[in-house]
Amino acid sequence: MGSDTDVVELPYYCTIKVHRLICLKLKSYIDRISQIFSALESARPRCGTGMQALCSLHHAMDKAKLLIQNCTESSKLYLAITADKIVLRCERICNCLESSLRQLQNNVPTLLAAKISGIVEDLKGAKFTVESADDEAGRVVLAVVRQGMPDSESINISELEAIQIAASRLNIASHMALLIEKRSIKRLIDKVPDTNLTKMKILKYLLYLLRKYGELIGGRNTESTTMYQSIEQEPHEESAIYETLADDFSVTNPPEEFKCPISMRLMYDPVVIASGQTYERFWITKWFNDGNDTCPKTHEKLSQFFLTPNSTMKNLISRWCLKHGISISNPCSQQAPASLPLQKLSSSSSIASFASSLNGLCLQTSSVSLHSTDTNFPSNKLDVRMDNGSAHELPQMNADSQGCQSSANRHGMNFAFLSKLAALPWESQCKEIGNVRDQLEDSIQACHSTFSSSYIKPLIRFLKDARENGNLQAQRDGALVLLYFLNKRRSEMPPLHEDAIYVLASFLDSEITEEALAIMEVLSCQRHYKSEIVASGVLPSIIKFLDTKMKKFHVLALKILSNLSPNHDIGHHIVYLDCIPKLAPFLVDHNLARYCIKIFRNLCDIEEARITVAETNQCIDFIAEILENGSEEEQEDALEVLLSLYHYREEYGLLFRKDHIVQSLFHISLNGNARGQEIAKELLQLLRHIKNDPILECSSSCSTSNEVIQDFVINSKGKKLPLKASRILGKKISRFRKPRS
Repeated sequence: MGSDTDVVELPYYCTIKVHRLICLKLKSYIDRISQIFSALESARPRCGTGMQALCSLHHAMDKAKLLIQNCTESSKLYLAITADKIVLRCERICNCLESSLRQLQNNVPTLLAAKISGIVEDLKGAKFTVESADDEAGRVVLAVVRQGMPDSESINISELEAIQIAASRLNIASHMALLIEKRSIKRLIDKVPDTNLTKMKILKYLLYLLRKYGELIGGRNTESTTMYQSIEQEPHEESAIYETLADDFSVTNPPEEFKCPISMRLMYDPVVIASGQTYERFWITKWFNDGNDTCPKTHEKLSQFFLTPNSTMKNLISRWCLKHGISISNPCSQQAPASLPLQKLSSSSSIASFASSLNGLCLQTSSVSLHSTDTNFPSNKLDVRMDNGSAHELPQMNADSQGCQSSANRHGMNFAFLSKLAALPWESQCKEIGNVRDQLEDSIQACHSTFSSSYIKPLIRFLKDARENGNLQAQRDGALVLLYFLNKRRSEMPPLHEDAIYVLASFLDSEITEEALAIMEVLSCQRHYKSEIVASGVLPSIIKFLDTKMKKFHVLALKILSNLSPNHDIGHHIVYLDCIPKLAPFLVDHNLARYCIKIFRNLCDIEEARITVAETNQCIDFIAEILENGSEEEQEDALEVLLSLYHYREEYGLLFRKDHIVQSLFHISLNGNARGQEIAKELLQLLRHIKNDPILECSSSCSTSNEVIQDFVINSKGKKLPLKASRILGKKISRFRKPRS
């Protein structure tokens, strides 16, 4: 039991994410109790019930602080949908506080009892109510959670409305807020036990909603969101127009409004774009993917390219088709437009030219064949042969892809187009990065390819966009390509823009953790990036990977720490983060020991590090195993660590004067590398003169022991003595020890 000075300070109220009023009320009670807590302890209630009440009070206060901390750090969405449980927890905590204080009231001085009485009365009448914004957010999200995850990946109106309302009420209005919310949910998922399947399912669904609709609630997409809301907020006008069209069932030809302005066919999946016009999803997607940034009908330049389902239009088209016995086929099931002259289409500035070009082609799969006019050197055109025997030369379907593919010949690949990656539509960017990743997997081509530092920045930008879009495959492809290029530029790493390290660090808490760690490892080798890595606040996350059971993470995390630790300032950060006790167990892992002992050697210039190494349980024993079984380089590092410990504090020499360590030192002094032999001999000499040393210091036999050691070193100079022989000598030396008194 500690005094009130031991009580952890509660977070300031501005940091509370959700249920602020509830937390503030609970905090006010805890603050008042904390003010008298030292007096309650000083009163020292002697009876058993009094001591038990004091313990219960302390426990209830801890629960209250934990609840407030939860509302500070947890997911806003999850806090909103669990509002009822939080209110119930608050009421239980207050009941426990009240009960404990009542029991203490009769066992303390009168003045203190009077203060307790006032707190008890307030606790008795405490009422906790959820704020209206939090309540509304919780209700709408809980409603869609109960519906369950839909089968389709397309936009679901009820989901979108719910997430927009919740984001508005909970102030998830910027990309940073959205990123923080996603990370909070991921942390909750990591903490959920496997047995709690319901909570796990809810959290994964909330994360799914944020990834799916993140772009529609993020700050920079307010224009698109406003556009969507304006469509939904005028249902009466729009419905009236559509109803007029749909009710004219005597008309055989469908109304023009039911046709896609691009294909001039009835729409199977109508969607609304930022200009307010409705198109067939398949064709408007291809329009945007071909590099167009205007509305095909109005020619208005668009700043957003989101597609919002027009469910009202779809229902009306369905009614009209049902009336006339017409069925609409999904355009995706027909010949994909890959056989269309997309380069020509993408340069079309009007809808008329786009539509006419579609009408001029037969889309039957059997009637079109594509082949290059030269199999060895890709040309700029494709030879398209129709069933009627006529031939048409068409431009390649993707100009940017052509630039990459045309140079992917036997002389290697040229990735110059990556410098202008951001100019492509998002889907095209993903496709091109996927192509680059596939090409790099061909080691024969990749080794002959040219790489430029100008590729790095566009790739980091691509990774950032992929994270914001929630596109996991794009994140993984982009990270692998970036990692490959960084590895190729290790010797002359290009300067990165200011927030690049922060962007890359954000992926350590994602589904591509391994790739992100590998990228950090490459950057950590560069002197000018080391301080930036630490400044990004990523060190605690890297050290945290040592606590996981994923060995692949261990290797990368240790490599990063090994690269960073030679920097004295960074070494202090590593020591203060209590890293050394986490590293010690890895010293016995044959594959990881070399990194750990290298880190120890780098850190042992720091006083706190030397103390921690010496006082960490079994650390010296683990280092001794490296002396006995490690490589010459590992042995040298281990010896440097022991020597630094001895020079810092002579008493630490007593920690490694054990038989097996002394024997390893003898062996290395004869068979190690030059530096290892030098340090081992120096340590033996120092150990010989440690005061009260029961191993190497003796009276009458001391000279004999020293003679044996000295003869051993002299006679074995230039010879390699096996470890077994050195152990035999160690046993021989043990006969000269002074018996314990």
